[in-house]
Amino acid sequence: MRILIVEDEKNMANEIIQFLESEQFNCDWGKTKYEASELLASNPYDFVLLDIGLPDGNGLSLIEEARNNESEAYFIVITAKGELEDKLKGFELGADDYLAKPFSLLELNSRLQAIIRRKFGQKSTEIKFGNFILDTSSKQLLYKKETVDLTKKEYELLRYLVLNSNRVLDRLQLTEHIWGDFFEDDFDSNYIDVHIKNIRKKLAKFDDNKWIKTLRGIGYKFISADASS
Repeated sequence: MRILIVEDEKNMANEIIQFLESEQFNCDWGKTKYEASELLASNPYDFVLLDIGLPDGNGLSLIEEARNNESEAYFIVITAKGELEDKLKGFELGADDYLAKPFSLLELNSRLQAIIRRKFGQKSTEIKFGNFILDTSSKQLLYKKETVDLTKKEYELLRYLVLNSNRVLDRLQLTEHIWGDFFEDDFDSNYIDVHIKNIRKKLAKFDDNKWIKTLRGIGYKFISADASS
């Protein structure tokens, strides 16, 4: 999933980015309110981690700006310890959560995972489809307790498809959310198709259900009438 880090302190930003990328998040960094505004206008994000004390203004206005542009990003606001007014203003504008500095990176990840579960209606860290279990905590796919051998990117791609079950996702959406803007100038690449083919092969070793449907010229859809969590 793709996350925008809005933070003017370089060391803190690098520490957050390094940690989140180790957790398979795709990270962009905006050092100022202006940079963050430009990134929000041109990219779809799942999350925005927003430090509101920016050198060129209060970052809270970015929440309103994103909402006006119909962004679906979830905002976690970073506030100074005890700044109740900023917290309340953030929630009023549509923030989804907040963290007070200093905060633990493990707590940040826990907050992100909780929002993901809320967003997709998950009741636990396990998502079931057929006899498969996608464990979002251990980042594994299991079939009747047997581990299905997926690469990190295959796992992230499958998880994104499963979380968006029965929704058509085009190749650009998939590349932006899984790989960021790596394919910005070449989103017609067959890279996604190769990964989908490999995932299908690995799933087919365990059952013959056609979980991932190709919509020619459009993208892919994960078919799971019984997906639950």
